[in-house]
Amino acid sequence: MKARPSIPKLAVFPPSAEVDPQGHLFIGGCDTVDLARRYGTPLYVFDEPAIRQKCREFRAEFSRRYPDSHVIYASKAFLNRALATLLKEEGLGLDVVSGGELNCAVSVLFPPSRVYFHGNNKTRDELELALDWHIGRIVVDNFHELDLLGELAGKHGIKQDILFRVTPDVDAHSHRHTTTGVLDSKFGFPISTGQAEEAVRRALAVPNLNPVGLHFHLGSPIYETGVYQLGIEATLRFAAAVRKKLGWEPHEFSAGGGFAVQYTLARPAPPVGDYAEAICRKLAEMTGMLGLKPPRLVVEPGRAIVARAGVALYTVGAVKDIPGVRRYVCIDGGMGDNIRPALYGAEYEALMASKALAMETDTVTIAGRYCESGDILVRDTPLAMAEAGDVLAIPVSGAYCIPMSSNYNSIPRPAIVFVREGKARVVRRRETYDDLLRLDNGKV
Repeated sequence: MKARPSIPKLAVFPPSAEVDPQGHLFIGGCDTVDLARRYGTPLYVFDEPAIRQKCREFRAEFSRRYPDSHVIYASKAFLNRALATLLKEEGLGLDVVSGGELNCAVSVLFPPSRVYFHGNNKTRDELELALDWHIGRIVVDNFHELDLLGELAGKHGIKQDILFRVTPDVDAHSHRHTTTGVLDSKFGFPISTGQAEEAVRRALAVPNLNPVGLHFHLGSPIYETGVYQLGIEATLRFAAAVRKKLGWEPHEFSAGGGFAVQYTLARPAPPVGDYAEAICRKLAEMTGMLGLKPPRLVVEPGRAIVARAGVALYTVGAVKDIPGVRRYVCIDGGMGDNIRPALYGAEYEALMASKALAMETDTVTIAGRYCESGDILVRDTPLAMAEAGDVLAIPVSGAYCIPMSSNYNSIPRPAIVFVREGKARVVRRRETYDDLLRLDNGKV
């Protein structure tokens, strides 16, 4: 018999999380202590059914409120071939921001019509790849890209569907490194300066571009559903003004992503339905009020699809006590596989996966192994008494940890496993020292 109600922290683990009588944490029916032993640590474990459930929840919540809606997954949160295949099976689209992410989609034969290419500085080669693959939408971010894409589409002899990324000057109240909808942003055509209108005007004059819609993205993670409504109002008022001046209106509208998830017990996030209600209601209200044709709605969840499904496992090494100051529990990973705490102060819970039933009598700081004082994953958190060899689990690690990982200190990046119904499959093997040297020519 496995336990759940007596361990509050399980609320931020995947829904399948449970603990056996020996105190071992299970995810997807798999013993995490056994997974750590078999595959080594650091190890990223994804509950596959949890990812699928979130895909279906987003599709259901938006489509029942606004039938002409489309959910596309923001690949920057985490992407590999196994996940791309899963998303294809679940009927989602794919938001890519680089040639590498696009190439991953191509490698699993992802339907190109369901792929949207974002990014503020797409290269010529990346745009060529997108055009070669007949991608569904390219989200144009600036005038340089507009001119370059028009030239390349002409060379390819095609008429490429595009969306304009606009900045509505709405503050999402997220960290300054993850706020993107304000005027002073590297992303998009500002509405207030007239540049967004000029972008539409210029695109309409390019025979090989077909403007189909507008897109904004306010930042991430966004805990306030009302900021989406502010973005929708500003963008659709712009659309109405453009229709009056240029005779063009969008038949596709993207409200971006940025949907929050619950990382800690102290800060819950709104349910998917709350975001869907706020966005769909405001879109219907504004199009009706402005006399615009109801466009197809696109939303771009990334973090909200995969974050909670992912759990990072580490092995405890040194435990350092500074009497009257702090106790450090050192693990075999850190900022090389999860830079979010160092980069913008992200907060996590932690649970001793090898003794999850033990009383959390210690207050500790979980430190990584990298040669930086800022390599701290969790500060001043309650934890069971830690000893070398214990397995530690950090939940809600499915988004942005792996994509931003590095080989700092020449440490190989971790393996990734998908679990379901008691079975685990490796979807990315652990890097080796040989992998780190493979690109070097060896000459001096």
